[in-house]
Amino acid sequence: MKLIIFDFDGTIADTFEPLINIIQRLSQEFGYKSVSPEDIDVFRNLTTREIIYQAGVSIWKLPFILRRIKKELHKDIKLVKPIAGMKEALLELKSQGNQLGIITSNSQDNVQLFLENNQLDQIFSFICSGTTIFGKNKVINNVLTQQNLHLSDVIYVGDETRDIEAAKKSNIQVVAVSWGFNSQQILSNQNPDYLIEHPQQLLEVVNNLKQLIS
Repeated sequence: MKLIIFDFDGTIADTFEPLINIIQRLSQEFGYKSVSPEDIDVFRNLTTREIIYQAGVSIWKLPFILRRIKKELHKDIKLVKPIAGMKEALLELKSQGNQLGIITSNSQDNVQLFLENNQLDQIFSFICSGTTIFGKNKVINNVLTQQNLHLSDVIYVGDETRDIEAAKKSNIQVVAVSWGFNSQQILSNQNPDYLIEHPQQLLEVVNNLKQLIS
């Protein structure tokens, strides 16, 4: 059995368009740069810290911006669907006896509502919601302590450079997915243990890791 920890936005849920729309709407209120299609193409190839700097986001305003984004997303979360192929992959991973969890900077209410709307609310053992963009490694470490698991039994799956960074700080294997926000190139530059292009490949990664350990 593996504990597979997932990021939420862009990894499980296709929240890209609603989040971009919300970020656009809030730009004038919070005084950061409005995002053009050209900017998005550039941002996909930057780390999270580089994006914050390029967009002119005040680090002091960031917690307030995040709080508003989550609140605004709650209005649209009922329309959000899973990434193509992800629901099937999650159900298969669960049926194989793996434990699944979510660690996200989104709100627990948003995640829970999404899971219920898409008939996925029974397959996750836990949902851990953070209040900041960075610091996921601390949440991961808390989960590892509570579950009393060996590091080799845990896999983290995410779509951004900060996900890779958090997993490496916690000394667990990380699978980067190229269907989310960050481009395949910038993810590759961060040297994840695995880089996949389709949810079905996640099954192959997990099964290969099981064979290596056994």
